[in-house]
Amino acid sequence: MPRLFTALEIPRNAAMSLSLLRGGLPGARWIDVENYHITLRFIGDVDGRTADEIVDRLDRIDRPEFQLQLTGMGAFGSKKPHSIFAGVSNPPELYALQAEIERICQRLGLPADPRKFTPHVTLARLRNSRVEDVVNYLSGRGGFHTNSFTVPRFVLLSSRDSVGGGPYLTEEVFPLREPFSNGTSDSFIHPL
Repeated sequence: MPRLFTALEIPRNAAMSLSLLRGGLPGARWIDVENYHITLRFIGDVDGRTADEIVDRLDRIDRPEFQLQLTGMGAFGSKKPHSIFAGVSNPPELYALQAEIERICQRLGLPADPRKFTPHVTLARLRNSRVEDVVNYLSGRGGFHTNSFTVPRFVLLSSRDSVGGGPYLTEEVFPLREPFSNGTSDSFIHPL
């Protein structure tokens, strides 16, 4: 069974901006542009019945689209860096969506995710990169940011057992609802 996780996709323009950050760091294995994403919840290896239940519950999520921006860069693993990432702005809608997905997974009996949710886009996995090289790489790119973009949906992705970084397959798509343009519904007309 493939490993499952929920994620947000990165639009083409933002992905192209990220791709310009590739290179210039010894020991980095750069993620392919088509595999950029923001992980919401790692689910892992589950049986078919559990996967169907997850899809059924995720399909019931009713949340509005929201705006997101990629901003800043960093590395995970302070003493021995293991990956480079682009940061993500922190809209409350992103955290609300992630928390709802986490609750759904726990109600289905999956263990809680032990890591604190830190939204990011992994750009490279590092192998034997020196801390000085990572610091130097990041210092020249600290002002990175993209334009804001709309998040219209989230997806359920699968990955085969590998060293990480893809390829990923979109298993299911879950649209978010369009927010009302003026905060009211046009479906009800108030009688005069």
